[in-house]
Amino acid sequence: MGLIGSLYRSSVGKKSIMAASGLLLSLFLLTHMLGNSVSFLGRNAFNTYAERLHSLGVLVYIFEIGLLTLFLIHIITGIILYLENLQARPARYSVNTSEGGRSWGSRTMPYTGVIILIFIIVHLMNFHFTDKSVPVADLVRELLSSPSLAFFYIFSLVALALHLSHGFWSLFQSIGFNHEKYNPLLMKGALVFSILMGTVFILIPVLTLVSRSFLL
Repeated sequence: MGLIGSLYRSSVGKKSIMAASGLLLSLFLLTHMLGNSVSFLGRNAFNTYAERLHSLGVLVYIFEIGLLTLFLIHIITGIILYLENLQARPARYSVNTSEGGRSWGSRTMPYTGVIILIFIIVHLMNFHFTDKSVPVADLVRELLSSPSLAFFYIFSLVALALHLSHGFWSLFQSIGFNHEKYNPLLMKGALVFSILMGTVFILIPVLTLVSRSFLL
């Protein structure tokens, strides 16, 4: 607890916590994306994947507690850093420059963060706190066949991709990996990563809406 307390007493320490929690959450998203991509193989494959995942029993609950802890750490630390930045810069600065990693992703981080938080709550209500006896493919098909909910998912996942585009880049900056030669490559890598994640996740509500055979 002493180490965590000392980290929170400095801006660099808090940024390191954001970087570490962001990295672990990105790894979770990558795993979640790979799991969700099984849906493209059809209804049976997706249901089998979900059943095997739930068969892990208590390990699933341990993982969920750890994941919730990570989310809370990331959210609380992000809010603290945001408030500290507001105090350090009471006057709004120009955001028309892209120097130093400034981008649409960095400019909208607080807003996309709020959208993602709302999305997580809605997503948990729809797919986690629900009847586990219903096959996951049926649940996805039933819920995302609603245009309003599907478009909410698409909008939220675009916000997630935008958040990742800067978050993944700033992760390397926070751990001190900052070099003129490699920074452009890192920024492109972060953009590719965010587009890949967003595309795979967004395809599920899109296909549910436009394809009559998806997950049937």
